[in-house]
Amino acid sequence: MTPQFDIRTENMPTNMRVLLNDYPRDSWEAHPGFKEKTRHWLGAHQMFRRLGELVRKESELYLDKSRDPDDFAGRLSYYGNALVANLHGHHTWEDKSYFPELSAADPRFDAGLEILEKDHHELDRVLDSFSETGNRAIKLIQLDEHQARDEAGRLHGLAETIEAFLDRHLADEEDLAVPIILHHRLRG
Repeated sequence: MTPQFDIRTENMPTNMRVLLNDYPRDSWEAHPGFKEKTRHWLGAHQMFRRLGELVRKESELYLDKSRDPDDFAGRLSYYGNALVANLHGHHTWEDKSYFPELSAADPRFDAGLEILEKDHHELDRVLDSFSETGNRAIKLIQLDEHQARDEAGRLHGLAETIEAFLDRHLADEEDLAVPIILHHRLRG
């Protein structure tokens, strides 16, 4: 049985995107308030996107028998753990440190930050399910190849869910946070 997740699909409310009109994405790099800390934060988001795509593709390679089972297990263990551990750490830091900093600078956007925090709670559920399913698939590779492929099919669905989730969530997070940072010259 595949778990159901409450993945937000609607856009961030228009009133939460007001600063994005003044600080469009294509102007961020040239803005004098765009500092190294913001660049690193955006770089972490790019890493999450790449890792999400990588674990999905690894599942596909295994499922179509283009990836050796032991290679798949090793790669899934390494990259899956990197994705889960880093995402958990990153969004915990955002909830406890980064979002409060943005809220203190411009409380007009607290409703958007609350949406993003709710996303983080749901992402925790997805990541937990991904970890459990991935660990089962790795164990089953040694025990029962047929069952391992079934589990890898479920894992692939979860990897697709993570990718879709990150696509929506990270873009909204960036479009909300970076304009606040630029507007208020934070994180210098």
